[in-house]
Amino acid sequence: MKFHFLTIFPEMVQSYLSEAMLKRAAEKKLVSFGVLNIRDYTLDKHGKVDERPYGGGPGMVMTPEPILRAYSKLKFIGRSPTSNLGKTKVIMLSPTGKMFTNAMAAKMAKSYTDVVFICGRYEGVDDRVRSILKAEEVSIGDFVLTGGELPALVMTDAIVRQISGVLGKGESVEENRTASPRVFTRPPVLEWPKAKKATKTLPEVKAKNHKVPDVLISGDHKKIEEWRKNQQKTEE
Repeated sequence: MKFHFLTIFPEMVQSYLSEAMLKRAAEKKLVSFGVLNIRDYTLDKHGKVDERPYGGGPGMVMTPEPILRAYSKLKFIGRSPTSNLGKTKVIMLSPTGKMFTNAMAAKMAKSYTDVVFICGRYEGVDDRVRSILKAEEVSIGDFVLTGGELPALVMTDAIVRQISGVLGKGESVEENRTASPRVFTRPPVLEWPKAKKATKTLPEVKAKNHKVPDVLISGDHKKIEEWRKNQQKTEE
């Protein structure tokens, strides 16, 4: 599966893609990434990619030509850029778009060979881009960000982890197992801080008030599973 990013801030995107799970997935050749700088496809000598909108209004709007030129240069897995959409999904990040969910991430991981993110800035992208590329507008939440790069990376992270082999064992995908919002590690009794006097940054901690629940260290897997399910219900 290949993820394509059209952006005016390629370094922002590449930085996240080159770490942790996404980096390992690329090294295993389970996914690949392509990042194009939209400014490289403008005919303006200053790399200008925005204009004032028709009809007036606040701010600037990203012009269609540089985006469409960049799109025409993409190298797809499932098709050539001149053929029909096939197994390619084009996404425009927008606060007014369809809400992104984990179910959508799982479906996209199974349904597409290529996902193209058009990362808008300013007041948005000329709507002819959406129309020509048959792009779907998607939002990651009921809030507004300064650009589409962060939402695109959030979606990429959620989709990639749904791809078989990325996380190793299937049970590593949290939503496929019973997970509690309350998790603990060793030691069973907290012994921090050990300083004699508490400070503003290191408040006094009474160990007896910060013990790991007895059920989790009991070794009784049935009771542990029940405890986790009860924790889920409590959070809901």
